[in-house]
Amino acid sequence: MANSSPAILPISNPQTTTDVTTTTTQQSAVRSLFSQISGTVRSGLSNSRPWPELVDRSAFSKPESISEATLRIRKNYAYFRINYISIITVVLAISLLTNPLSLFLLAGLLAAWFFLYIFRSASDPPLIILGRQFSDRETLVGLIASTVVVIFLTSVGSVLVSALMVGVAIVCLHGAFRAPEDLFLDEQEPQAGVPGFLSYFTGAAPAAPPVPARI
Repeated sequence: MANSSPAILPISNPQTTTDVTTTTTQQSAVRSLFSQISGTVRSGLSNSRPWPELVDRSAFSKPESISEATLRIRKNYAYFRINYISIITVVLAISLLTNPLSLFLLAGLLAAWFFLYIFRSASDPPLIILGRQFSDRETLVGLIASTVVVIFLTSVGSVLVSALMVGVAIVCLHGAFRAPEDLFLDEQEPQAGVPGFLSYFTGAAPAAPPVPARI
């Protein structure tokens, strides 16, 4: 009788399987995040006022005093809130696009936060860099230190602050010189119509379950 060769059993690498599962989970989390951001932006923009109404030249006039200018800014912000936020966002985007180094550093910082901390779960393998294993606490401390360095010791901080100042100045100038008498303001208008992260600009905090600390 011919000797029969033993059957070859498939051998799976647990580490490879874990890496594939982790990558798939992170990709799903990224897609979910961008989907939520896209939906929030579309919903927020749908609540914006007509742009021709924002730039109606016949509605512009010089305020008689600082108090009147302040009152105009408050009323116009209550009415054109989403439009103003869009203007500030566009100014920020233009500033970053005209400063590629700042855009690269900020994008790298955000990617590090997402993939090294936010999207990581307790079942993921520990982070290993240059043969050294890092715990979640050490990773968080490293990310915070990297954020401080990028924001305060590079051009990113100055670009963001300058862009915010320019955007806020544009909004304040428009709000001060745009007479709000023709606007139908509703002081009791609920701000819940602006979902997601836009609600932080409007003062309406979205109800969300508490997130346990990972430290």
